[in-house]
Amino acid sequence: MQFAANLSMMFQEHPFLDRFAAAAAAGFRHVEYLFPYDWPADEIAAELRKHNLSQALFNLSPGTWDAGERGLACLPGREYDFRASVDQAIAFAETLGCLRLHAVAGLAPVDAEPAALRDTYIRNIAFAANACRAAGIDLLIEPINTVDMPGFFLSDFAMACDVIAEIAHNNGPENAPKLQFDIYHCAKIHGDVEAWIAKCRDVTAHYQIAGIPDRHEPDIGDLALDSILQTVADVTPGVMVGCEYRPSGKTEAGLGWLEKVRDSVI
Repeated sequence: MQFAANLSMMFQEHPFLDRFAAAAAAGFRHVEYLFPYDWPADEIAAELRKHNLSQALFNLSPGTWDAGERGLACLPGREYDFRASVDQAIAFAETLGCLRLHAVAGLAPVDAEPAALRDTYIRNIAFAANACRAAGIDLLIEPINTVDMPGFFLSDFAMACDVIAEIAHNNGPENAPKLQFDIYHCAKIHGDVEAWIAKCRDVTAHYQIAGIPDRHEPDIGDLALDSILQTVADVTPGVMVGCEYRPSGKTEAGLGWLEKVRDSVI
């Protein structure tokens, strides 16, 4: 099982570009993060090469974060901006050697018709998945719980699987997105994580993990860590698991869970 340090949440003791060195020193060979767009792609690529790291994943632009936007894919009238974000992300991914991109669904406007949101989302995700495939990249979609992010459009794993199936039916399986399965969000939304891992096994391309309920290290709280990761290893062998959690203290001090998992999980 491969683990990626999420540099948006981990190693915040360091400036962003110094987190690559910190992750490598802690034993990681892969990294992910939310958004790279505040830094030149060449500078990030240099850090990856310097520390022998691979770029596992990052997100398309969420829109204007400071204005409260959390993704563009579901928003009617923002199709041009969404398509521009696809082009931007692919250009970064090609420089960074990244083979997975996540299209953040966005917040559902309170006055929008649900059918219009879904139609916009399907069309945008189908476009992005096709553009990514042409570049040799997998496009991912991710359900996010509405406790942490109220109003998030894609907040159910069954809906995510339906979206993938609909696009696969209309455009062919090779042009469909895949699932970014966040174990923390699944636990918050549905509760029965292992059952959902099994249900989603054929469409999942990337996992993320954090402890329940406070999103600290995965061994802090109520998450059945060993059992869940064994299920991941059994149903999707070799898949990447992103460590998307907020360390409860210094990042390095909380990595004992990872050493235990590496020793116990096949």
